[in-house]
Amino acid sequence: MSNRPFGRSSRATFLFGAGLFFASPLAAQADELDGVVAAQMRDHHIIGLSLAVIDGGRIVKARGYGFTDKTGKVPISDSTLFQAGSISKSVAAMGALRLVEVGRLSLDEDVNAKMRTWKVPENEFTREEKVTLRRILSHSAGLTVHGFPGYAAGTPLPTLVQVLDGAKPANTPAIRVDIVPGRTWRYSGGGYTVMQQLIIDVTGQPFPEFMQQSVLVPLGMAHSTFEQPLPEARAAEPASGYYQKGSKVGGRWHIYPEMAAAGLWTTASDLARYVMGLQLSLAGKFNPVISPSMTRRMLTAQKGDDGLGLFLAGKEKTLQFNHGGRDAGFDALMKATAETGKGAVIMINVNDDFKALANIMDLIAKGYHWDNIP
Repeated sequence: MSNRPFGRSSRATFLFGAGLFFASPLAAQADELDGVVAAQMRDHHIIGLSLAVIDGGRIVKARGYGFTDKTGKVPISDSTLFQAGSISKSVAAMGALRLVEVGRLSLDEDVNAKMRTWKVPENEFTREEKVTLRRILSHSAGLTVHGFPGYAAGTPLPTLVQVLDGAKPANTPAIRVDIVPGRTWRYSGGGYTVMQQLIIDVTGQPFPEFMQQSVLVPLGMAHSTFEQPLPEARAAEPASGYYQKGSKVGGRWHIYPEMAAAGLWTTASDLARYVMGLQLSLAGKFNPVISPSMTRRMLTAQKGDDGLGLFLAGKEKTLQFNHGGRDAGFDALMKATAETGKGAVIMINVNDDFKALANIMDLIAKGYHWDNIP
């Protein structure tokens, strides 16, 4: 591979309002990264892929590869929707931290103090230590339920309270505390589902509406939504999901009432805007959602290598943040430097155990000289 950054000679792309302005057509000019992506898609049987690369604090490449499904009729575009899986947690975390900034939530208060519709059941583990927002965001609240499989189209959907209590038709166990809060790190999508109910109770708004107004629109994430199920009027926008062995997800995708944990529909470029919002904020520049000081808290390790909604590696000038995601038929990976304005987002419409995504991300890091990323 050449040591020159991918695509520098073929295209310049700049953030322009809520969209992208292309200085030269990308479709007509394949570069080295395009060849790498094509090889990974062939080797891993990936139907469609979307990526966005950030360099120098701006999106320098945004492109779709392949097709929305195996018929090969509709190409993936920069506006094709993918399910973000657990990257939803990172975006939802910013919404919660916005409420902390305006004084409606506290990072270290017992969440039950503000919850109205449902409360975390007390037990011997919560006698002295409580479930707090900080602990939820850093996966150290002692809450159960790792992740969620979603619900196939046409099957009964549980309410959020039914998910929290593991009551039918929920397909996951009750979300409960079974470790003393704060004692240890354990990944919990269940915790973010508690946070979803907390935000609903505090704001009095449906979760997708709150996130749209407070995070997605301010950051220019114009294609993104937490709406579950996706409105019928938008059914033509997403790619169809495929499992590891190539079978299509029934109904094209699953529905996730657990929106904060797994329910974001988005694009690679929209997630790149989220990344740039964090980078700009950390640099003391514009972020319409959270302040530089809150961004620093978000990117400060709380338990192990977990910040507030993001995983961390390195420190100070080498600090980077990342999150991966998986829903039925969709995988995604987001990784960026905190201080040097570099990063990338890759989304695919097949479950691939992250092998292809990690390979492509490593090659982007080398090609764009992410020397500060561990």
